[in-house]
Amino acid sequence: MHIPECATNELEILSFDEALQGRREDYDRSRWLYVPDHYLEYRYILGTKGKKPLICIGINPSTAEPDNLDNTLKSVERIALGNGFDSFIMFNVYPQRATRPKDMERTCNTYLHGENMKAFEYVLRLSEAPVVWAAWGTIITQRDYLARCLLDMIAVGEGCGARWVSAGERSKKGGHPHHPLYLRRDSCLDPFDVREYCYGLMK
Repeated sequence: MHIPECATNELEILSFDEALQGRREDYDRSRWLYVPDHYLEYRYILGTKGKKPLICIGINPSTAEPDNLDNTLKSVERIALGNGFDSFIMFNVYPQRATRPKDMERTCNTYLHGENMKAFEYVLRLSEAPVVWAAWGTIITQRDYLARCLLDMIAVGEGCGARWVSAGERSKKGGHPHHPLYLRRDSCLDPFDVREYCYGLMK
């Protein structure tokens, strides 16, 4: 369980470039991509390294770290490997750690969001044809700023040629993409019109 200790604007936030320079050696850096590379109140990236990663988008990170994945991340890895990807990257619409979405801060930290977008572009450029899996469930409705953050992600993705997908049936109310924790083991990835979805979300 992670409950934020304070609002992120009260923290010294590492820029994405600073966080990328980590030197922690107590996990296999040849296998894991973890930025920042130590446990903080926020996380930009957690995933495995490969030539064909599936980039999964949740709402915000919780407690997972290299070699200590939570059930959501275990499901993400399983779905990635089951759909022909050799690795997975867990990314989030907003990088503040909070196990319960209701504990997320009420207003967007624009600096932290901006650095998260730099991290997103970095992740997208790891692959020549990035595939982005929308997997946030209905949680995106918890904070008004999340839709605006997602719209920025869409723009970054378009600049990198990202293809968006979802898995399983979308929610009947709002058409929200399915959260990975509740997917069948053999779930397939289908095209997802994330821009149309996002505009509907912001109405």
